[in-house]
Amino acid sequence: MSQSSRPSGVEMRHLRLITAIAEHGSLTSAARILGLTQPALSHQLRELEVRLRTPLFERTARRMVLTPAGEQLTHIAHGILSQVDTFERQVVEGEFSVTRGTVRLATECYTAYHWLPSVLRDFRDRWPNVELRVTPEHTASPLSALRDGALDLAVVYHRTTDKRIRFEPLFDDELVVVTAPDHRFAGEKYVPIDALADEHLFTYTSLDTNRSVVRDILHSADVKPTKTTRLQLTEGILELVAAGFGVAILAKWAVFPSVRLGTVQTCRLGKDGYSRTWYTAVRSGDVTPAYQFDLIELLRRQLSTGPGMRIGKQLRLS
Repeated sequence: MSQSSRPSGVEMRHLRLITAIAEHGSLTSAARILGLTQPALSHQLRELEVRLRTPLFERTARRMVLTPAGEQLTHIAHGILSQVDTFERQVVEGEFSVTRGTVRLATECYTAYHWLPSVLRDFRDRWPNVELRVTPEHTASPLSALRDGALDLAVVYHRTTDKRIRFEPLFDDELVVVTAPDHRFAGEKYVPIDALADEHLFTYTSLDTNRSVVRDILHSADVKPTKTTRLQLTEGILELVAAGFGVAILAKWAVFPSVRLGTVQTCRLGKDGYSRTWYTAVRSGDVTPAYQFDLIELLRRQLSTGPGMRIGKQLRLS
């Protein structure tokens, strides 16, 4: 078998598996120590023995006994695991040089700054010596700022074909029609897009740019509202909608607090609704520092169910 076609060999998880079985004498006890099920551990052991093409244990009625190959691997595993455990402890206790750096971050929508602080607090706890600069002045054109070197990371909902930028999916959200509680749309399951032609629409100042999702929705349906008023902040839009001066199309999670308070209501946009995907964006040619990679993973984990979930939790805890 050639080097390239040979199956991958021993991994760290295998070393911990071997030492646990050798120490406790059974798969059941080892599984309990490692926090795995007995079938899963048995599968890992069979996988390792197939890779090595040799048995590592002899199965007896009372316990599992190491074969000569198993004894040698266990001896090696003890040495490696001891060194790894020591290294991990040194890192945790700060015996190595402190990681320092800066991440400049912006999002493509001002509403994102409602959920971003909770994520940034978690990041600060994990990387206390990394400066995280949120730069809302680049909200209008984060991808341009990223290309120009003014940002290190952008959270956007428009994905381009620019090879200089690498996009990774972050979470999905839904755009909804927002109305006052006594509006004619209130209580409806959905609002036909063409019904917006008779409405005063409040939207963000970016509606007239090529990157507006709302503009794209209206344009594709050939709908032009009776009147359009552009504002920069979500709070201002919601105040005017709640007062009955018009309607808006906003992210469902962005209006969650106002819906919960009963000041506005939401309806699905069109019969099938309208969802979009948010992405993290970085420069393709950049080497991603560990702390920036960790920030992206933190965003993905905490926002995988949509930021509305986190907003809801914050409201319940307040």
